[in-house]
Amino acid sequence: MWNHNIAFHPFVLANVPAGCERALDVGCGDGLLARKLSSLSRQVTGVDVAAEMIAEARSAGGRPDYLQADFLASDLPESSYDFVSTVTTIHHMDFEPALTRMTRLLRPGGRLVVIGIAANATPLDWVIDGMSVVKHQILSRVHGGAEQNTPVAAPTMTWSAVRREALTLLPEARWRRHLLWRYSLTWTKPLPTPPRPA
Repeated sequence: MWNHNIAFHPFVLANVPAGCERALDVGCGDGLLARKLSSLSRQVTGVDVAAEMIAEARSAGGRPDYLQADFLASDLPESSYDFVSTVTTIHHMDFEPALTRMTRLLRPGGRLVVIGIAANATPLDWVIDGMSVVKHQILSRVHGGAEQNTPVAAPTMTWSAVRREALTLLPEARWRRHLLWRYSLTWTKPLPTPPRPA
């Protein structure tokens, strides 16, 4: 099975910090990424608003725990996770509150990885879009076709707007645009500054 989201799973997994104890996958869908995270984290939780997706994830077995809930209204414990990921989910939510909530769930030193989509607005956006089509065709042949994963909701924020807002909220983050109609945002929560000696 291959699609544009699965294509970014290796990127997500490569960013899991060593010694990860607790990981959270926001918008976990059928739980595929959460199950992969289980090989790198002692405890994994997947959260999704869709009851049918949570049922599918649970039916697949594995070690992750699953929570059917609206992420922004859920009672997930703050400062409790070493790793938080989300793949093409944040555009379904209000960007700033969702990104802020994810950062608050992380422990100091924990890492956030967002894989997202955005809307074209400039000629350069359309050029990159065309390059993505070419890469899609090549990879589809390599993988014997692609499972459809068309977003339920089209993104409303443009690429530049997402980058600007993300780096305003998290100035130390790394934002990168990729082919296959995705961007990545990676950020490590700073450790507390030790008090100055008196």
